[in-house]
Amino acid sequence: MSHRCEEMLAPNLYFDRHFDMDAVKILPGEYYVSVRELLMVTVLGSCVAACVRDSVSGIGGINHFMLPDDRRDDDSRFGRSMRYGDYAMEILVNQLLKLGARRSNLEAKVFGGGNVLPGFKNHVVGERNSRFVIDYLAVEGIPVVARDLLGNYPRKVYFFPNSGRVLVKKLRSMHNDTIIERELSYSETLRQSKVEGDIELFS
Repeated sequence: MSHRCEEMLAPNLYFDRHFDMDAVKILPGEYYVSVRELLMVTVLGSCVAACVRDSVSGIGGINHFMLPDDRRDDDSRFGRSMRYGDYAMEILVNQLLKLGARRSNLEAKVFGGGNVLPGFKNHVVGERNSRFVIDYLAVEGIPVVARDLLGNYPRKVYFFPNSGRVLVKKLRSMHNDTIIERELSYSETLRQSKVEGDIELFS
């Protein structure tokens, strides 16, 4: 299945000299899953990231997504925004299960949802994203063991899936222009896209 707003496997692999280990950088609309020891890094403004791992095996992954700025059918389980959020979360969980994670062992840490996009005050993008990810995980029975959501600042998240450790750095305004430009571009892509199909989950 392929469509324009499909979550993409993050291609940005590099070696992090500070942590002395392989790492991957996750941009808006991307995700990554791994069975090996690997640092997963993302920078969040109003987007959210779910760091999900099997607490026994250490198999883990991360996504980085935003609900489309389309409030039609917003209260409907099958509205466009909710369908996209469902897809972004389901593809992450699905890929973890394919790698051998057990659903009963999954736990999540969630981050982002800052109010950083100019001109989006009335839409409260960060609040909608934060509420969605918490509600989704509750419905799916995946416990949220840590969270850092909302606020008026972007964050840089470092996720070590093998151990479950997460480091969060609050970013100053000098970093905001790149983050805002990235998220506005991502938001525009979502606005012009449509979500099709369903994801089949392994049990």
